[in-house]
Amino acid sequence: MSEAIAIARSAVSTGDVPVGAIVLNKDGVVIGKGTNEREAHNDPTAHAEVVAIRNAASRLQNSRLDGCTLVVTLEPCAMCAGAIAQSRISHLIFGAWDEKAGAVGSVWDVLRDPRSIFKVEVTAGVKESECAQLLKDFFSDK
Repeated sequence: MSEAIAIARSAVSTGDVPVGAIVLNKDGVVIGKGTNEREAHNDPTAHAEVVAIRNAASRLQNSRLDGCTLVVTLEPCAMCAGAIAQSRISHLIFGAWDEKAGAVGSVWDVLRDPRSIFKVEVTAGVKESECAQLLKDFFSDK
């Protein structure tokens, strides 16, 4: 999570919401990194999770990330939860809860819905205060 937090901090200067994500392979090696790039690229799909998943899939030359873990500083939204499921990521670890748009337990629970085709192990609240503080600091300036 510390690496994802460092990545999130780097996004502050771009004007994007400071969210950081990394994808680890089954051996714990980082194979993808991402930060929000929505503002930087005028791309509504460029959330940190999607950017990290794209990087990992490109590096592996495979759209399936079975056995991989995604670590992200903020609870994924519905779009990102869908991307996590579609990429077949095995484990999601996230920091802060998103009470407005979270789709892994706050507002919805896309990944653990019994009707979901793909099952993802979820660990929530890792370094939650530190992850939440990044967002509070960012939005307090807005």
